[in-house]
Amino acid sequence: MQSLFQILMLILDIVWFFIIAHVIMSWLINFQVLNLRQPLVAQIWDGLNRILEPLYSRIRRLLPPMGGLDLAPLAVLIGVYALRIILANNASFFYGF
Repeated sequence: MQSLFQILMLILDIVWFFIIAHVIMSWLINFQVLNLRQPLVAQIWDGLNRILEPLYSRIRRLLPPMGGLDLAPLAVLIGVYALRIILANNASFFYGF
């Protein structure tokens, strides 16, 4: 069961990394540091959007309109962190103590 705990924590770490990368990349694109006409940038951006948009779309349905401010990534980050806390506090279930 310890392996299951470590796998779940790894998945949450990867999701956390993807969200942070997506947020930073969106800022760099909006400030015109990165250009979507560059093939590598466009591929990475498209891949991150395909991975994260299913999570964001569910959260956006619940959040009220904020006038162009997208709080979905922040809400998902809070959710991921909450899951990490829940898993860490219940680690004894996975370790069998």
